Amino acid sequence: MNQVALVGRMTKDPILRETSAGRMQTNFVLAVARNFKNLKGVVEADFILCTLWGRLAENTAKHCGKGSLIGVSGRIQSRSYERQDGSRVYVTEVIGEDIRFISTKKRANDDLFGPSKTGSGSSAHTKKEEEHFHLPEKEGAELPIF
Repeated sequence: MNQVALVGRMTKDPILRETSAGRMQTNFVLAVARNFKNLKGVVEADFILCTLWGRLAENTAKHCGKGSLIGVSGRIQSRSYERQDGSRVYVTEVIGEDIRFISTKKRANDDLFGPSKTGSGSSAHTKKEEEHFHLPEKEGAELPIF
């Protein structure tokens, strides 16, 4: 059985992409609070990569922005790809099959496709797409998790 359910806050506005096959896709990092406090009394969070396809991707990109509290259920998927320098990158992500908008926040701007709509295809891993797999350190400190 491969099922996962998460509730957390989006760390960035989701960016909608169209694959070369015409499918809509978005991915985002979800900050999920742990159920306990560390030795300093702080609740830590895990940062989980989530990917949505089709209508789920379109609706999420349209209605959710950074800080939105959402619930995602789906399955865990592992994959790998090779970078231009020959190194292999392994990715584990949640493929969302259902989503609940618990408390949405407005997007920073109305451009669902980000700075430029590229439609580069799902198999081409550009530098911009790889950025979604890492959370910048300074952003992690500002995340409203609760």
